[in-house]
Amino acid sequence: MMPLAASLILLLAATPSADAVGMGRKDFAKCLSAQVQPALDRKMPLGDFQSALKQACADKQSAFRAALIAQGKADGLSDTQANADADEQIAEYVDKITSEYEDSTRPG
Repeated sequence: MMPLAASLILLLAATPSADAVGMGRKDFAKCLSAQVQPALDRKMPLGDFQSALKQACADKQSAFRAALIAQGKADGLSDTQANADADEQIAEYVDKITSEYEDSTRPG
């Protein structure tokens, strides 16, 4: 019975971190997506769009990054590895939304 209780405690302890990553991911992606249509409506140049993303979603990005780092460390990554993984995941989201924006602004 004791090993089961210990397993349940470990599982419950891991859940908030996983929720933080999931919610951080959702909030960050939602913020990025919300910037596209207003920028398209204003015919914003790509560089300005990228700057606007950074400003508008900075708090969501920070929360997502912190959750990713915490999860990485909980999974046994070093500080350097956890930071690099977080930066890579964030860059993938930004690159994806930037590419979509760029594709939407191409003529024809």
